[in-house]
Amino acid sequence: MTLHRLLTEGTECLQKAGEPEAALDARTLLLEAFHLDLVHFLTRRMELLPGTEETARAAEAYRRMVARRSRREPLQHILGTQMFMGHEFRVSRHVLIPRQDTEILAEQVLKEQPFPQKRVLDLCTGSGCLAVSLAADGGYRDVTAADLSEQALDVARENARRILGSEQRIRFRQGNLFGALEPGETFDILVSNPPYIPTEVIEGLQPEVRDYEPRMALDGAADGLAFYRRIAAEAADWLNPGASLYLEIGWDQGEAVRGLLEQAGFAGVQVLPDLAGKDRVVRADLRPDARTEKGQGNTGGCDV
Repeated sequence: MTLHRLLTEGTECLQKAGEPEAALDARTLLLEAFHLDLVHFLTRRMELLPGTEETARAAEAYRRMVARRSRREPLQHILGTQMFMGHEFRVSRHVLIPRQDTEILAEQVLKEQPFPQKRVLDLCTGSGCLAVSLAADGGYRDVTAADLSEQALDVARENARRILGSEQRIRFRQGNLFGALEPGETFDILVSNPPYIPTEVIEGLQPEVRDYEPRMALDGAADGLAFYRRIAAEAADWLNPGASLYLEIGWDQGEAVRGLLEQAGFAGVQVLPDLAGKDRVVRADLRPDARTEKGQGNTGGCDV
């Protein structure tokens, strides 16, 4: 048995399952199972593997991972990690897998807000990829991360410990959007990647997303805008005058979200594209006169 033979076996299995990147995924899983980097794989791939228990265990682990991937389980769930902003984040079925598109939001905040004294709020934090990356890369000393799912918050806390060295650098709150906060809290920067996929669209998504990622992190209700309506309507009660807001959006939601924010008293609204040129992030500033008398929010991270 050689590594090349195992790679061929895994690739064929994934091709039969309809995996579009079968060869790449099979190789990634093989490297993981045998704890190899690409250079050592390339130099050893045609050598006969030693007939040891260690080899047998690695081969079995590889075949199990290939079987999981053949059922269209996301590669990130099998490996347990995903890179985001240069950091390795733990992921599970309880959180949305961090995506490169969301890095555009984080990079925009870091570009516009080089002020570590500002207070940051991350709603629908999921894996904590935004909150943790902003704390790590922007040096923000006051970061709050909220989510409805306590299981998601457990993942986010682990990522804070792994990447920041301590979960204490971020306050984690469980609850329904602003209902997770305490009366009297205010923030200078609000970021969020809320659920924004219209309910009827979800069934047509790739199996990796539809069947394995948490529905509550995807479903934005009938038109996909439910969370943006709530954020636009309630944010002013929790933001300091002149605070900035950054939201990830679906590719066709830019103008709708712009309208919601402008009606709610936000100015400087911009719709920013992703690397493919499609709308991906909306940023806005709260007008100094737009803040309403401070409310107490709702009860219950990400739910409508």
